[in-house]
Amino acid sequence: MPLMHYKAMDEGGRRRTGRIEAVNAADLEGRLSRLGLDLISCREAKVARALGRGRVRRGDLVGFCFHMEQLMTAGVPVIEGLATLRDSAGNPRLREVLAAMVESVEGGETLSGAMREHPRVFGAVFVNLVRAGELSGRLGEILGSLNEHLKWQNEQLAMARRLLMYPAIAGAVVMLVVLFLMTYLVPQLVSFIEGMGRELPAHTRALILVSDVFVAYWYLLLAAPIAALALAWALCRISPAAACAVDDWKLRIWLVGPIMKKIILARFAGSFALLYASGITVLECIRICEGLAGNRAVEDATRRAGRMIAEGAAISAGFEATGLFSPLVLRMLRLGESTGGLDTALLNVSRYYNRGVTESMEQLQAVLGPAITLVLGAILFCVIVSVLGPIYDLITGLGI
Repeated sequence: MPLMHYKAMDEGGRRRTGRIEAVNAADLEGRLSRLGLDLISCREAKVARALGRGRVRRGDLVGFCFHMEQLMTAGVPVIEGLATLRDSAGNPRLREVLAAMVESVEGGETLSGAMREHPRVFGAVFVNLVRAGELSGRLGEILGSLNEHLKWQNEQLAMARRLLMYPAIAGAVVMLVVLFLMTYLVPQLVSFIEGMGRELPAHTRALILVSDVFVAYWYLLLAAPIAALALAWALCRISPAAACAVDDWKLRIWLVGPIMKKIILARFAGSFALLYASGITVLECIRICEGLAGNRAVEDATRRAGRMIAEGAAISAGFEATGLFSPLVLRMLRLGESTGGLDTALLNVSRYYNRGVTESMEQLQAVLGPAITLVLGAILFCVIVSVLGPIYDLITGLGI
C-alpha cells in the first residue's frame, strides 16, 4: 500500500499536512474523514523521505499497550479499541498508523497482521507476541506483559545512555582542557621561557614540542578521530566480518564493554522469556531475539546456539557454546530446563544481569569521578612543572 502525502483542513479551518497509507485518493479521503479532516490535495510520498520524518516512540507504544489491555479486558472489540485510540492519539504518526490498522482489521486482517504492515513501529517481538495472544485467547494478558516489557526496555535504554554519556562528557572535558593548555596557555609562556637564555630541561622542551604540534596541526588532531570513526563505519558497512570484529571489540572495552554485554544479555533473556511463556517455540524465540541484540557478535553467537539446538542439543548446552553466559547463569538455565520452568529461569537470568548492570554502573560512576580528577591533576602538574621549573631555576640562580 503506497504512502500518500496529503494537505487537508480540520474542523477549525486550519491546514494540516502529513502522510498516511492509502490505495488511492478516494481511499485517502475516506481515511482522513474518519480523522475529522477534509482532503485538499495529495501525492504519493517518496519512501526515503517518508521514513525520515515522524516516528512512534517507545513511550507511545507503552500507552498503546496499556489502553488496549484495558479495552480488551472490558470486552471492547479490537476495531472499536483501535478506533478509540486512533481518535485520542497525540502523536500524528501513531494516529496515521492506527488509522491504517483500523482499515486493515475492517478488511479482515488480524491485529497482529495489521501490525506486521508497520515493521518500523511494531517489532518482531511485538507482532509475534500479539499473534500468540490471538491464538491462545490471552490477548489482554499478552498486551499487559508487553506493556511491562516496554517499560523495562525504557529503563534499559536510559541506563545505557547514562553509561555512555558520563564517559563521553568527561573525555570531552579532558580533551578541551588539554587543547586549551597546549594551544593558548603554554604558547603564551613559551616566549618568556625561551627568552631567559638558559638551557631548558628535557620535560620543558617536550612540552614546548607538544604545544607546537597542537598549534600547527590542531585541525588534524581534531579531524583524525572523526576520520577514523568514518572509516570504521564504512568498513563495517562493506565487510560483515569487520562489523562482527568491531562489535566483539565493543564488548571487550575496559570498564564499559562488560556493562554493555550485560545490558544486551538482559534484553535478550527478558525478550526470550516473554516469547517462550507465550507459547512460541524455542527455535522461533531464538530467531526473533537474534535481531534484538544490536551487536553482530552476539547475533552470530545466538545463531550458532540455535543451530545446535535444532540439531538436538539441549538449550543450556547451546547457550554454553556461545561463551556469552557465566557458569551461574548456565546452571540456572539447566535447572529451569530440567524442571520445565525455562521461562522463569530466563526471567531470573534477566534480573541477574539487570542487577549486575546497576551495580557496575554505580561502581563505574564512583571510579570515573576520581579518575578524571587525577588525569586533569596530572596534566596540570606536568604543565606547571615544565613551565615554572625553569623560572624557579632562574630566580634561584640570581639569588633572589
